[in-house]
Amino acid sequence: MDLKEIMARNLRRIRHDKKLTQEELADRAGLSMRYVGAIERADVSASVTVLGQIADALEIDPTELLKKTCKPA
Repeated sequence: MDLKEIMARNLRRIRHDKKLTQEELADRAGLSMRYVGAIERADVSASVTVLGQIADALEIDPTELLKKTCKPA
């Protein structure tokens, strides 16, 4: 599994844990809902800047999105 897929799974799991919709996360991160959805499906690779925006919006350390030990959503 590559980092794009790991990030997708972790993002989806963390977003669900925090009871946020894709729309709410996108709004908090200053991103489009379509882009957040594409990241969660591992259709696109997020830049380091976007990784930081998402982590800030989720109020987590960016490394949480890249941990390989997280369980799939």
